Amino acid sequence: MCGRFTRFHSWPDIHRMYGLLPSSESGRNTEARYNIAPTEDVYFVTATDDGVQQVRQGRWWLVPWWAKEMPKQAMFNARIETADTSGAFKDAWKTARCLIPADGFYEWTKNPEDSGRDPWFIHLPDTAPFSFAGLWAHNKKLEVTSCTIITMPAAEPMAQIHDRQPAILAPDAYDAWLDPATPAAEVKPLLACNLDGDLQFHRVDRKVNVSNRTNKPNDDASMIAPVIPHRWLSSN
Repeated sequence: MCGRFTRFHSWPDIHRMYGLLPSSESGRNTEARYNIAPTEDVYFVTATDDGVQQVRQGRWWLVPWWAKEMPKQAMFNARIETADTSGAFKDAWKTARCLIPADGFYEWTKNPEDSGRDPWFIHLPDTAPFSFAGLWAHNKKLEVTSCTIITMPAAEPMAQIHDRQPAILAPDAYDAWLDPATPAAEVKPLLACNLDGDLQFHRVDRKVNVSNRTNKPNDDASMIAPVIPHRWLSSN
């Protein structure tokens, strides 16, 4: 799963990852985010039928185009195993795929000492920016634009802390993933072109467990600072 992520790189850094046309987009002044939670607005990149890439903004919790009310079930992740057949995601899977810029995400393990949830920050070397594979939709009735992150079984090294992970596409797969004309049979294999093996991770403070939605100041650079797991302290 992927329930929190970060996007703290400057917009020019993110802009360079995509085929965006030179425009005011390159000068966008985005706020650094260190604890993005489901239902918050995020940026994502889509492509038009003629291949022009563009930036959109929407709710991280997919609202299908046909929905008559806001979904109550969790829609911030879509499992790769069922995204192409699930009623909630299959339309977007066919023609509304997107890329969601990020530079890290969080996962949790259970602490054997106090049964608390210990967060880990997962990232690429030097916290380089990357893209989650995602789906998006626009619901005219509810006037909501939204997106979701594709998840898949975890590979090494991520499998050491969780059995699932978000799909992080390699840049070589960006164009085909975004292209609405990519044949359905060729879409899922694109997710094999990923950056799984390059991921790194370290423990961070539990304050990241409380999202920014609670109006507490848990969205700054201290969220990703390494901490020493408690069970190691007694041996030092």
